Amino acid sequence: MQTKELESYQVLVDKIPNLKREIAKTIVGQEEVIEEIIITLLAAGHCLLEGVPGLAKTLMVKSISDAMELNFKRIQFTPDLMPGDILGTEILEEDHETGKKFFQFNRGPIFANLVLADEINRTPPKTQAALLEAMQEKVVTYGGQLHPLPDPFLIIATQNPIEQAGTYPLPEAQLDRFLLYIKLGYPSAKEELEVLERTTGTYKAETHQIFSGLEIKKLQQLTREVHIDSSLLSQINALIRSTRPAETKVEAVKNYVEWGAGTRAGQALILCAKARALVKGRFAVIPEDIMLLACPVLRHRLSLHFRAEAENIHPDLIISKILEAQEIHASK
Repeated sequence: MQTKELESYQVLVDKIPNLKREIAKTIVGQEEVIEEIIITLLAAGHCLLEGVPGLAKTLMVKSISDAMELNFKRIQFTPDLMPGDILGTEILEEDHETGKKFFQFNRGPIFANLVLADEINRTPPKTQAALLEAMQEKVVTYGGQLHPLPDPFLIIATQNPIEQAGTYPLPEAQLDRFLLYIKLGYPSAKEELEVLERTTGTYKAETHQIFSGLEIKKLQQLTREVHIDSSLLSQINALIRSTRPAETKVEAVKNYVEWGAGTRAGQALILCAKARALVKGRFAVIPEDIMLLACPVLRHRLSLHFRAEAENIHPDLIISKILEAQEIHASK
């Protein structure tokens, strides 16, 4: 990489803390969640955001969009939502000069840079599956024609963990398309007090755009150029293979996991570790990047036995056991 090009990239990397500060004007706390969403964007993936109602999930996503030059669309998923309501549909048009009629594709809300799929588990599998091609290929096929989606393109899907009536759990194949599964917890007492003060008074945040769409694309390109040592690659490979009952030496995996993570999990962990390095102002991955992202990368990619549910064993606990056994460390 030439010196001038490196300097231009360094300017972009130095602006990432500014992005966090702009989002903080609207969102109090939740620094880890916001950082993981930014990591998802830099790694050019999608994320699933889970949290109980009232934790400002929608506002958080909108605030991130406002801090960047990204076209934002929100889709409220409901039981009667159809694939065409997301992707778009063909409508019959008439040429006023010739009188001829023709079908014109009318683009749906999926055609945006940042799409909030709100309460994705409230819609049936047929409609959930409409997102699969868009998430993986970043195109929409309709009537035999390919319609490219905007670039950059990010889907943030939300779901409520406590309400199960009238919901449709995402199938494993679609869960695997999400780069990160992010869990949003309650704010601290101090943060909650600040939220109450801000939202019941006259405070109004004015968010400024930090990145353009082109700058985000450059950062996505730079993310893939971040260095990762071959020893860390080998350790990630071993970590992913340790999630599989047939190959693992970890007792928790043997006892509670039915199916482990696939190869896509390793790709996701590498890209996310590179993106986190960039967010922290580094151009090389360190073991900390891998260890801190293992849970959001893997928690939705482990299929557990019914015994795990009966004994209240969660994926995060199993992942922590794998990390302890793996002893990820830097090469000397």
